[in-house]
Amino acid sequence: MSRDSIDRTSISRADTGRVGVHTSGNDPKGSAGPGVRRGKDPKGSAEPGVRRDSGIPHDAKSVQLKQTPSPLSVGAVAHGKVNLHLGVSDLRDDGYHDLTTVFQSVALQEKVRLTEVASEEEATVTVTGHDAHLVPTDPSNLAVRAVEAVRSLVKARMKEGSCGDNSPGEIDRSELASHKMTEQDVPWVAIHIEKGVPVAGGMAGGSADAAAALVAAVEFYCERHPRTSHVPTPTMEEQYGIAASLGADVPFCVLGGTALGLGRGDELVTVMAHGTFHWALATDKRGLSTPKVFAQLDKQRAAAASGERPDIRAGSTDALMRALVSGDAEQLAPTLVNDLQAPAISLMPTLRETLRAAKEAGALAAIVSGSGPTIAMLCRDADHALDVATAVSVAGKASATITASSPAGPARILEED
Repeated sequence: MSRDSIDRTSISRADTGRVGVHTSGNDPKGSAGPGVRRGKDPKGSAEPGVRRDSGIPHDAKSVQLKQTPSPLSVGAVAHGKVNLHLGVSDLRDDGYHDLTTVFQSVALQEKVRLTEVASEEEATVTVTGHDAHLVPTDPSNLAVRAVEAVRSLVKARMKEGSCGDNSPGEIDRSELASHKMTEQDVPWVAIHIEKGVPVAGGMAGGSADAAAALVAAVEFYCERHPRTSHVPTPTMEEQYGIAASLGADVPFCVLGGTALGLGRGDELVTVMAHGTFHWALATDKRGLSTPKVFAQLDKQRAAAASGERPDIRAGSTDALMRALVSGDAEQLAPTLVNDLQAPAISLMPTLRETLRAAKEAGALAAIVSGSGPTIAMLCRDADHALDVATAVSVAGKASATITASSPAGPARILEED
């Protein structure tokens, strides 16, 4: 029995003390629930003390309870990432860099929940979990921007009159008027974020928030909410377009798994990978600014061009691809490379000590994750990862250490929803 099919529930208490619950129109045979007798005998005559219309004894006290529906709430989860390979081109004329990167999602979760609220004033953002106090709760938050992007799309389609079975079409204007559906009826939501990925750590925690919020918003507005579910669900191409507009790592956080990223890193090709890899992760609460790391790389490249330092760059991904197919961590270890590692260490020299501690602890390989400052340490198995994380922590070379496996899956709606 679906919640939407129940307008009122009639609860009657008979002399026997038993409680019967029945709803109109849900039992084609007219059977009553526990404690309620069927209203007629085989000959069709009413039984003593029983009304024909409801099957409830005359002396029963009936109370009609109007159900108040709970606010619609939808949750989703997405994962952080490590860059197994990150090659960065020289600065382009437009101020950007081309990337060649191999992403792999890790089993550190960002959970986002959207709950309907009555007004814009109630559309707040709350954050709990790892370094929650460092996460902005204003419109700059990527989860807020993701929800607003979907909400704006829904409003635009309602204004245009698109509708029908999740496929574009023209809504009957009389139907629109009869339901009084306008773009002003698109509900507001409060956003709650539960952090599991280090903040400003080079592991795409904010991008994972955006990915989870995007998936949750599409489900909330285009599949679940009665005022907006007639609006066509955005195609996957449209959803990836929204994701790319939010940030270069957001499309991968929607996709998950293992992928080759080109361009800004948002042009994705799924990569075959076998097995499970295990990581110890060393975080640094100071964080690093991604734009500053790229700017430092440009300075180092300029110095290399004048012969002041060697020009060392990430090469081909061929060996990495073979290692991923093998599923062998020992084979994967020597293929890990990151063009942003040197500038990250230049800006935060203590990272060199963390990398040294990882080597001394027996990690198969250690690398700065993305733009840093998190250090990703590849290990043989889960127990080895725990040993390495403990050793680096005891050595005092990290703000905190955690363990995780990879690859993880795509952004998805939480099972309880």
